[in-house]
Amino acid sequence: MRTTVGREQHAAREARLRESYAALPPGAPVRLAKRTSNLFRGRSAAATGLDVSGLTGVIEVDGDVADVQGMCTYEHLVEVTLAHGRIPLVVPQLRTITLGGAVSGLGIEATSFRSGLPHESVLEMDVLTGAGEVVTTKPGDDLFDAFPNSYGSLGYATRLRIELEQVPSYVVLRHVRFPDAAALAEAVTRVVEERAWAGERVDAVDGVAFAPDELYLTLARWTDEPGPTSDYTGQHVFYRSLQQRATDRLTMHGYLWRWDTDWFWCSRAFGAQHPVVRRVWPRRLRRSDVYWKLVALDRRLGVADRLDRRAGRPRGERVVQDVEVPVERLPEFLDWFDREVGMRPVWLCPLRLRDREWPGYPLTRGTTYVNVGFWGIVNVGPDAPSSPRNRAIEAKVSELGGHKSLYSEAFYAPDEFDRLYGGAHLARVKAAHDPDDRLTSLYDKVVQRR
Repeated sequence: MRTTVGREQHAAREARLRESYAALPPGAPVRLAKRTSNLFRGRSAAATGLDVSGLTGVIEVDGDVADVQGMCTYEHLVEVTLAHGRIPLVVPQLRTITLGGAVSGLGIEATSFRSGLPHESVLEMDVLTGAGEVVTTKPGDDLFDAFPNSYGSLGYATRLRIELEQVPSYVVLRHVRFPDAAALAEAVTRVVEERAWAGERVDAVDGVAFAPDELYLTLARWTDEPGPTSDYTGQHVFYRSLQQRATDRLTMHGYLWRWDTDWFWCSRAFGAQHPVVRRVWPRRLRRSDVYWKLVALDRRLGVADRLDRRAGRPRGERVVQDVEVPVERLPEFLDWFDREVGMRPVWLCPLRLRDREWPGYPLTRGTTYVNVGFWGIVNVGPDAPSSPRNRAIEAKVSELGGHKSLYSEAFYAPDEFDRLYGGAHLARVKAAHDPDDRLTSLYDKVVQRR
């Protein structure tokens, strides 16, 4: 079992990070040297990476609060907090997402309908800024409030103090089918308002749209009631279970990582869901970071493009995005998406801000959104390099009053990007904490891929 690193060891590792920064040539651009990434956009390799290898642990757990190093993965964080009977308020779906990454890049999960986004449960942060200083910042400070969705353009979190919630050992699931998106959207509104469905408490909710007439919400309830549990790290695949059974029971640990084993459903692209392949594919290698490395290898070698050409298929455009649309516009978006993009299944996850708005990702307080996640290839033909489907998605989401996450490719013009993501405010905060412009700006990172 993983243990906490303690404050003394954390201070030593943070000092090593400052030394790594000080060793950079004057004026050299700065980025992190990380072994893993959950970003789906290319970037240049020009910048030198900072040594963050010592900032990957949990510093201390004290009741319903934990101090955590910025590069700590949620896999490690959950392992430590579950030993205390607790979890973070929002645990993103993939094991190797880091806490600092989820806060600076936004994260979402099935508790987001009641707990918002990961940055909303942060009580305090230490941030290494572009000036090479470690600044302690709290809610209400310009740096703190601009940090969510800044993707390293304002600095890197070295320590985060976060809220935890007590949880029992098990999770009971109900998979409720709906005949169309309008019925599902109405149900989402009721669940968010009542935090219950059919008289039973709902602690977490997400869903999957398999077809226009086949959509499911998975309603989760925390429980200590003993009983048999399912295991989706073996031969069975979680997303298929939604269509196969009305109820289920998982351990809390199994529930938190239910999507990671098959990277939602994307493992099918590698054959990992075929029964024969699955039996010989080591369980320890059925996880999102392994699939991500396979995708990165394919991008370098162009294997998928060659296979498309050999099979006579039109050239493929990679469409890997998460978007938030207001719940009442969800049916309209899915109808448009089916006509113009044609990718299923898609993930659905309700979201509401906890108590206030944030300048870098201006969702409206009091509004229920539904995150729609879709990840795959659309064979569009010779126009694929210009990303027509991705551009159309951006325009449609804006038209519907929604927002698009920035972990993947983006194509906005500078003025539109600034309007959508608080660019003027972000620039002011960056100028105050990065006067020599050592950190790459958000637009250059996200759109220009620098």
